[in-house]
Amino acid sequence: MSRALHPFEELVELDAEAVRSWCARTLDALGREREEIDAINVYPVADGDTGTNLYLTAEAAHQAVEAVFAASAPDTAETVRAMAHGALLGARGNSGTILSQLLRGMAGVLAGGGDGDHLARALAEAASAARRAVAHPVEGTILTVAAAAATACAGGGGLVEVAGNAHEGARRALEATSGQLDVLARAGVVDAGGRGLVTVLGTLLETVTGQSPPPAGTAPAAPTPREQCPPTDDADGPAYEVIYLLEADDAAVELLRGRLDALGESLVVVGGDGLWNVHVHVDDAGAAVEAGVEAGRPHRIRITHFAAEATATAGRGERAQRAVVAVVPGEGLAGLCAEAGATTVRTRPGEQPAGDELLDAIRRAHAREVVLLPNDTDLRQTATAAAERARAEGIRVALIPTRAAVQGIAALAVHEPDRRFDEDVVAMTAAAGATRYAELAVAERQSFTSAGVCQAGDVLGLIEGDVAVIGEDLTETARTVLDRMLSAGGELVTLVVADGTPPALATDLEAHVRRGYLAVDTTTYHAGAGAPPLLIGVE
Repeated sequence: MSRALHPFEELVELDAEAVRSWCARTLDALGREREEIDAINVYPVADGDTGTNLYLTAEAAHQAVEAVFAASAPDTAETVRAMAHGALLGARGNSGTILSQLLRGMAGVLAGGGDGDHLARALAEAASAARRAVAHPVEGTILTVAAAAATACAGGGGLVEVAGNAHEGARRALEATSGQLDVLARAGVVDAGGRGLVTVLGTLLETVTGQSPPPAGTAPAAPTPREQCPPTDDADGPAYEVIYLLEADDAAVELLRGRLDALGESLVVVGGDGLWNVHVHVDDAGAAVEAGVEAGRPHRIRITHFAAEATATAGRGERAQRAVVAVVPGEGLAGLCAEAGATTVRTRPGEQPAGDELLDAIRRAHAREVVLLPNDTDLRQTATAAAERARAEGIRVALIPTRAAVQGIAALAVHEPDRRFDEDVVAMTAAAGATRYAELAVAERQSFTSAGVCQAGDVLGLIEGDVAVIGEDLTETARTVLDRMLSAGGELVTLVVADGTPPALATDLEAHVRRGYLAVDTTTYHAGAGAPPLLIGVE
């Protein structure tokens, strides 16, 4: 249980229990205010998700803190580090990523002490660290509010005095944000990220005093409803938001910053000690992920297509009627599905996404109705559980039991969001069911298969999940698999080629189909890194 304070009990130092209580209070407060903050989100992109992103980031921090308390009796240093690390791993969106860096900056100082002077220094370090993490800082945002909070308590003092000064400084700075950014002034609102930070500092003040602080406003005057807000200057901005965790050294990250800065905007890179959270808005999602691959090991890759969400939220901030969530291997397929309007979840070699990742993707889709494509037989139970949890939140979810990425591609190709939900699900299910699938893999060790004994290094041709062909050459094995699949008929062959396969593989297989099967068309996609060498679909 989190620390419960008497209404008039005041703390003189932030201990582990107080930090735990702060995390819990923050999560509760952002949960209550999430929709209000979403509704005023017009910068940097009017996608109506800042409150949700801050809530999910706080949720990750809270879960990390609860985990260390479940395992032991942590001290303050362990607790604040867990809070910061959890926020880093779970950061969502532009504001959530910045919040994670603010918490990381605070943790580095609070690990050495929790009195008022330490808190003042922690807030100063947090504001400085967050500003350094943003490629092109803009005034009138969460960065401005964080700097004002730090300045207001720069003289130090007792814990209650510092927390109160920080909150009041942030609250005043928030009120002024609408005069610092034209887009906020036109919409008649304050900055959504800054609004969320005032909430976080308010729960800190409540933790140390036991009393609720004055509420933060959403606008300098009566807030303008989103349906009356004029369009923003960001309508022609980048098409995708790309976020991923990255394992890389400092030198590689500095090079990555430069490359991503040239690719897009709203670049925020937070973290350190070998683990980073990367956030950027780009038109070429694949290039942004590829840059991460060159810098180190990216994972938990999330690509969000702004256009589908913006169409539904423009002027109103409401959910889209329908969206598709697809689990895919390889950044190339993720980009392909994102271009088709899907919210994607990347699989990692040897590691399936967890239920929380699928649930998060359903939430990120920001729709009343969601079609979920797990694209893997082993994900069926996890996807079912995530769908049930989403339904409990009021989202209508249809799970199509796709067993391979090529079935998901076939389903997405016939998706029509304008028709009735049930009709759309039936059409997508029929397209997926009419697609037979195969995969080529390389055996890691000697083993018994349904096609006989294979040795390490052998090429395995799996049809519908079972090993059907064992060969020594990737191209020759692929031809054999194709022939077996097409012997039962087919109209379209889909080839999905990963990085590292022979350059001429796709060309050779396309020619093979043209020579032997005159009425069959072929189409080829590039999965990029992290996918099996070859995926085959026959419709």
